Amino acid sequence: MPATALTWILALVGAWLVIAAVSPLVSRSLFVVTRILLPAGAAIALALAVAAVTALNGPVQQLVLPLGLPDLPFHVRLDPLSAFFLAMVGGVGAGVSLFAAGYMRSSDGSPPGRQSLNYHLFLASMALVLLADDAYAFMVAWETMAISSFFLVITDHRNPEIGRAGFLYLLIAHIGALAILLAFGVLHGEGDYTFDGMRATLLSPAWSTVGFLLALVGFGAKAGLVPLHVWLPEAHPAAPSPVSALMSAVMLKTAVYGLLRVTFDLLQVQVWWWGVILLALGIVSGLTGVVFSAVQSDMKRLLAWSSIENIGLVMAAIGLSLVFLGFSMHALAALAMLAALYHSLNHAFFKSLLFLATGAVLHATRERALGKLGGLIHRMPWVAWLALVGTLAVAGLPPLNGFVSEWLLLQAFLFTPELPQGYLNMLVPVAAAAIALTSALAGYVMVKFFGIVFLGRPREETLATAHDAGPWEKCGLVWLAVPCVLLGVLPLATIDLMDEAVRLLVHHDISSIARTSSWLYLAPISPARASYSPLLLLVFIALFTVGAWLLVRRRYRQGVRRAPPWDCGFPGLNARMQDTAEGFGQPVRVVFAPFFRVERDLPSPFDTKPRYRLRIDDHWWHWLYLPVARAADRLSALVAPLQHGRISIYLVYVFVTLLVLLLFAR
Repeated sequence: MPATALTWILALVGAWLVIAAVSPLVSRSLFVVTRILLPAGAAIALALAVAAVTALNGPVQQLVLPLGLPDLPFHVRLDPLSAFFLAMVGGVGAGVSLFAAGYMRSSDGSPPGRQSLNYHLFLASMALVLLADDAYAFMVAWETMAISSFFLVITDHRNPEIGRAGFLYLLIAHIGALAILLAFGVLHGEGDYTFDGMRATLLSPAWSTVGFLLALVGFGAKAGLVPLHVWLPEAHPAAPSPVSALMSAVMLKTAVYGLLRVTFDLLQVQVWWWGVILLALGIVSGLTGVVFSAVQSDMKRLLAWSSIENIGLVMAAIGLSLVFLGFSMHALAALAMLAALYHSLNHAFFKSLLFLATGAVLHATRERALGKLGGLIHRMPWVAWLALVGTLAVAGLPPLNGFVSEWLLLQAFLFTPELPQGYLNMLVPVAAAAIALTSALAGYVMVKFFGIVFLGRPREETLATAHDAGPWEKCGLVWLAVPCVLLGVLPLATIDLMDEAVRLLVHHDISSIARTSSWLYLAPISPARASYSPLLLLVFIALFTVGAWLLVRRRYRQGVRRAPPWDCGFPGLNARMQDTAEGFGQPVRVVFAPFFRVERDLPSPFDTKPRYRLRIDDHWWHWLYLPVARAADRLSALVAPLQHGRISIYLVYVFVTLLVLLLFAR
């Protein structure tokens, strides 16, 4: 077999599987896992990213593997879309693996070898999901990804709350998998189980709609799309920080990939109102995620809700692209799709960076509660400054990467021409306003996150013993912070690499439009309409900073006089006077009260030990999940009497069943 990008990538995925197979042999050896296996996994991830990037503009490659069942071999395919997401898996996986090499402890729950087994199996299964070219291989890889990530979530299985979070995640994951399997059954039609067979099957609009809706439910459950999001704020905080980073940054994107593959590639019909559904769900998910993130007092739960917000932005961009494609507006469809892919890539890097930063804080302080942190920039300067890069990127501030994708998405909304459907012309401005509001609130949330964790004074005396991240952890954080800068400063080069993936999905490219202007400017529509130059902005910021420094040096060239800062005439300042996480969240909780289900326990004047308790719940628990759970309990209670535990009763059931079958056989 000649060596191609696909064969190299398969060999690298096989190397991950080899590491996973070797890991149980060194189950108790923390040194072997953290100094040999995890660094080797990081090197494999880096090689995978390089191989995937080289294949972004290459030809489609396909292979049939001698795996699977006798008449159901595995088919794999490498095209620009799968290469784009594989580059994401490799790029993020390298940084997370480096961080995990310094983060992993033998006291974290499961033995190190078992964690390494599930970790590398998780990486390999995500890559195989992106390579699968038939329904059978896809579902095997998808379920392997779900099972391995489940065991990673319950690493500290001795904690009952973590066990419940893992069960909820596995339950919704399998409900989603069932919907995906049914979607493939619809797409199968009269063809075969391969994706090529599904592409050749022309379904009616009605059956195409059924397939799309099933795919939306299945992949939406994995992506954390409202109302199928309830597992995400529970599972991500329960998992170790490197696992949370991979799940949020990469695993959620496999769901985005699956929805794109089914909707734009396997289905031959795209209906414009599918986009309206996806756009509405994306906006609701974005707003729900950001307002719940604003009221959290746990730093990992805050980031988990923020992931729901960012997935909402991605889905809104995909929905807008579907609307444009349904009306044959291919250029705008390409722009919206570019925004979706770009934001997926950006979110992978800045959210993994922030999850790893919280992991470093957790190991250094043993605290996740925001109310017990503060002032860590003095004790953990490396983590603080690198976390600031991720924080500014999530907030969408230029010249970092988060700004580029959100700006592209807003351009797609703002330059929307008159659409054939009247109510869509009213919906698009409202959706654009909701996107802008979501982005603004995301900045507010990141001010809360960084300010409370790293700025101010320590809120607990134990924080005085906090220490900075170790060498391996610093390498992982730096690895993930650098793309947050490069993807923001070099958007034109990034768009050139993404061009073929966009063309595969909407049959139109965007880089030719961007290249009509100067290489300094990104102009998605035309330079006369809107343009953005991150390099010029970066130069301006650098010159302003250097100029301010020189002016200060000139003003105080005779020496610096140090004195205590002005304390407003009140010298008794302490950490209790700082803004708290609850104080930051109160305005959002009041303004967006309909989003929350709030329960308060207020003390009475006669309580000797008064306590105030505030509980904020998600309405979807009470509207959807608790009624389903109660109905399942009632049904179980009705069925339970059938199970007596006596073999004679079960033989009677079998005999009655045979009689019924014989009766109908006549």
